[in-house]
Amino acid sequence: MAKVIICADDYAQSAAIDAAILTLIERGILTATSCMTLSPRWPESARQLTPQLRTKADLGLHLDFTQFSRTMRVAHPVLVLRSLTGLLSTQTVMANIKQQLDAFEDALHTPPDYIDGHLHVHQLPIIREALLTILQHRYSHLAPAERPWLRISSPPVESGFKARIIHWLGAQTLKQLATKAGFRVSPLLLGVYNFQGDAAAYQAHWLHWARQLKQLAISETDLPPVLMCHPARPTQAIDPQDPIAIARMIEWQVMQSADFSAWLSMADIQAVKGLVKG
Repeated sequence: MAKVIICADDYAQSAAIDAAILTLIERGILTATSCMTLSPRWPESARQLTPQLRTKADLGLHLDFTQFSRTMRVAHPVLVLRSLTGLLSTQTVMANIKQQLDAFEDALHTPPDYIDGHLHVHQLPIIREALLTILQHRYSHLAPAERPWLRISSPPVESGFKARIIHWLGAQTLKQLATKAGFRVSPLLLGVYNFQGDAAAYQAHWLHWARQLKQLAISETDLPPVLMCHPARPTQAIDPQDPIAIARMIEWQVMQSADFSAWLSMADIQAVKGLVKG
């Protein structure tokens, strides 16, 4: 069977998102979720991440500089421009990363199982170097297999222009730096699409990702690929600040169905965790 880490982003962003993610973990569909630890909801959301749930899914830090950040909150295009031109303050970036790691550890009493980024910001210049410096300082005492792994946002070449942009913003460099620093990586990312279309369109995306998954050549030293998603339970009040609010509900509609679970099995796709603690 083709192994893949099925990861839901944006845990703690809203109650509807949390409810969808928790349900899909319990059903064995999701095997990872990325937490926004500076969200006002985080203390409440963290209480729902029980030890039993952690046996079913990796819990990661969804590094955020654009939505709930306290020390530095900027629009994503501005963040990208500042990082590429060297205008980000390393000190401020490091303070932001430490706040988010502290919030995760204070709530759950363990390091995150992995790190990724909201809008893939963990791969950007200055941020990636600061992140690895902090991770080495905090977790060098752990065995390599027990350290947080890193999600590399590198979609397959044929995934389209949006996917190529995500890759070009630092995927290869982060992979090289992380591996050199002794951190395991998930080297490939599936799940990139334009957040348009209905349930049939989203199902078609999954068929495409399944075909890609079967064709990938994965090194034995790397973790399985990650397939990211963004489900949320339907709500009457749609958040006007969330540009993918409708897409989230469509993803939930598809992924919560019994037909979807059966399809994963028939497609010989095995959803797995990335971090296996001894």
